[in-house]
Amino acid sequence: MIKIKKLTSGLLALGLSASLFFQTPVFAAEETTQDAAVQDTGSAVSTNSIPGWPQGSDITSTAAVVMEASTDTILYAKNMDQTLYPGSTVKIMTTLLALENSQLADNVTMTQTGVSGVTDGGASISSQLDEVFSMEQCLYSIMLASANDIALQVAEHIGGSVDTFVQMMNTRAQELGCTNTVFTNPTGLPDENQHTTAHDMALIMEAAISNETFRTIASTASYTIAATNVSGGSRVLTNNFSMITNGNASYYEGCLGGKEGYTEASGSTIACAASRGGMTLIAVVFQGAQGTTAAEAVSILDYGYNNFQLLDVGDTDFNLISGGIVVAPMGISENDITTEDTAADDGNLNRTYYYGGTAIGTGRVMPSEEQDLSLLTQGQENMAAAQDLSANKTPVPYYVIGGVGAFLLLLLILWIVKIIKS
Repeated sequence: MIKIKKLTSGLLALGLSASLFFQTPVFAAEETTQDAAVQDTGSAVSTNSIPGWPQGSDITSTAAVVMEASTDTILYAKNMDQTLYPGSTVKIMTTLLALENSQLADNVTMTQTGVSGVTDGGASISSQLDEVFSMEQCLYSIMLASANDIALQVAEHIGGSVDTFVQMMNTRAQELGCTNTVFTNPTGLPDENQHTTAHDMALIMEAAISNETFRTIASTASYTIAATNVSGGSRVLTNNFSMITNGNASYYEGCLGGKEGYTEASGSTIACAASRGGMTLIAVVFQGAQGTTAAEAVSILDYGYNNFQLLDVGDTDFNLISGGIVVAPMGISENDITTEDTAADDGNLNRTYYYGGTAIGTGRVMPSEEQDLSLLTQGQENMAAAQDLSANKTPVPYYVIGGVGAFLLLLLILWIVKIIKS
């Protein structure tokens, strides 16, 4: 293969000038991008405008998204990039950041910062000044009881101050690919400057469920905090997340947990994840009527599981290094999927898989021998073009050059003969 590459390089160099005149630009990749950028002209559900995409029903909430976790493919989208108040879903980021920057056994002592959350108008576990909790107890309090007092205290404990922790939240959001998110507090209480989008929150939820401890906490039905150094008895926390509660109308089989809440500013909000048949979907619904978003999350998750499948399109590609898994509408085959390769820094190729102009998965592949030979063929074609170009030029200059060369060669031979004879 190395020899082929060297030969290819040589041929390409020889044919460079002809290539400039005779090669035709290929615009397939640009057309794919344009197809992907088609704007929805009818339904409020923008994914309904994708050619060949299963049609999703509209919901009453302002914004929603369903994203497949292994490929980040958007299966369902309604105003997913509209900035809205996140409400209590902010606590997903608070919990994730705490898990990434502390140990469950750490002791957290309540200060006035945290205790102020007992009377801020939101949920709390009625913590008291100087009361000591483990970080584990704190995170269960945040996710199961939506405790604002504990969220504030965890923020101060990790960041040194709530403001510093909020800065950490915003930095982490950017690292996760969020582009329209600004956090101003770790609780989700109303603040006109705090906002995110359904898509950004899906990225945050994706990171959270990749953390095993987060999944354990978020899916726990109840948790008991034993008596502390201040309290006279234990606290029993019950998870108020409706989609994991058996008997609740919004119970969803395979749900990994999530967070929901309501304020007048944000309306009803929910972010959740579920896993069925080896496929993990994340759903976010923002700015709904009170008591409706869980049911709407169920409906769009059902849409995802009923209409899409995971396909391994790289199982016969020996050059595949990683990836090759796509999420695509039911009933389509590998023949319906197109690919686009771009060069990676390590000499391999980044491959993107498309259906209907929409990216549905990625992979990393090694350049194949066939791809190298195609370059060789291109180089040969360039050489042929250069020869054709030369053939159309007047031959006089080449005869002159050839004659001069022959004359010099004759002089060299005569000089050598003279030396031998002498």
